[in-house]
Amino acid sequence: MTAPLQIVAYACEHCAYNAADLAGGLRMQYPPTIKIVLLPCTGRLDVIMVLHALEEGADGIMVAG
Repeated sequence: MTAPLQIVAYACEHCAYNAADLAGGLRMQYPPTIKIVLLPCTGRLDVIMVLHALEEGADGIMVAG
């Protein structure tokens, strides 16, 4: 059996993070292997942040704005 994929989701606090928060309020579930990182804006995402997440073991990156 293989380990589940670890996904880091970078989310804009004004758009995507609010949607994720609303989904939680509606008791919608997503896998616990998805880690949501709040950003003030997706434009603030730096390649170093993505590389660091990959170095720490993330299998994939999602950017939502």
